[in-house]
Amino acid sequence: MPLNSFHPVVQEWFTTNLGPPTDVQRASWPAIHSGQHALISAPTGSGKTLAAFLTCIDHLLRQAIGGELEDGIQVVYVSPLRALSHDIHKNLELPLAEISEMALSAGFLGPRIRV
Repeated sequence: MPLNSFHPVVQEWFTTNLGPPTDVQRASWPAIHSGQHALISAPTGSGKTLAAFLTCIDHLLRQAIGGELEDGIQVVYVSPLRALSHDIHKNLELPLAEISEMALSAGFLGPRIRV
């Protein structure tokens, strides 16, 4: 799934902050986007976190813009290690905040997506 399949706000945030997608991201997104299970095994720094979560962020943003985002849990991440769970949480807070701000600046209103 190419990056241009994501909402324009998500695309803009990604390219502005990260540049082009990594091989891991390009290979993972089609399966994740279609709802298939995926196991991503790649070296540190290869983009696994956003390979796994960018499709979720995109879906949540589209729900928020469409007024369909309910206040509740929609994505669950199960971590084998507390430290890894903390890192994932930390690594998602900034993208979620920045994407939400960009959406608001672009005139898309909706509830804020949060961790």
